[in-house]
Amino acid sequence: MCMPGCREAVSRALSRRGFFGGAAATAFAATPAAAQRTFTGAIDLTHTLSPAFPTFFGVPGIEIERRYTLRKDGANVNWWHVLEHAGTHIDAPIHYAENGASIEAIPADQLVVPLAVVDVSAKAARNADYALTRQDLIAWEERHGRLPDGCCVAMHSGWARYANDAARYSGKDAAGVFHFPGIYPETAEWMLTERRIVGLAVDTLSLDPGPSRDFRTHATWLPAGRWGIENIANLEQLPPTGATLIVGVPKVQGASGAPSRVFALV
Repeated sequence: MCMPGCREAVSRALSRRGFFGGAAATAFAATPAAAQRTFTGAIDLTHTLSPAFPTFFGVPGIEIERRYTLRKDGANVNWWHVLEHAGTHIDAPIHYAENGASIEAIPADQLVVPLAVVDVSAKAARNADYALTRQDLIAWEERHGRLPDGCCVAMHSGWARYANDAARYSGKDAAGVFHFPGIYPETAEWMLTERRIVGLAVDTLSLDPGPSRDFRTHATWLPAGRWGIENIANLEQLPPTGATLIVGVPKVQGASGAPSRVFALV
């Protein structure tokens, strides 16, 4: 069962209306079924961030400097030097929109949302550059019903299993081109115009497929006031529908992204 107060908190978050404002002024309301759910467990969807974790830029996403030790100074204290877009992290609208919301402006009740997991792992196994299509989403809806209002759509490509192998995870070839799955810009546009989706999540380095040079999925999705999660983990442990995503985001003023602790209640 849910911990004391958990169900009530999630119910309040899922039933509140509103979004980031501006381009995303459309309201998202939870269904009564979502608001009344109970949960039996939590699945961690977060990779452990270390200097070895692959990044899009090919540099360590975090450097940890040991400043004080318990034995010498009476407490253990480290200094972190962190790349905003490293490890399992969230992209804020401002990442691709000059006047978009930065991390601290994302409302908490838009970080506790229904989760729809779309499994394209078989297709990605045959094509490293596979991109989630509108037809993938329509096929999902034929089996599971309409994508819930205010949900996060997560692409499960199976790529998380390569996270300990930077070369395989990035798929970078001799010409410097990346090869990993992502989401078609046209699919993102369809979700904006035909559905009421609050966030996207991918188990790869980028919302865009690896070979992308113009990052049109980012440029389509984020300026509309939505957020995206990259390098999500353990999607294979979740059902296609019914889980609730919780995104724990550091509240850093002006940040365009942030490593996050992400998990799902099931």
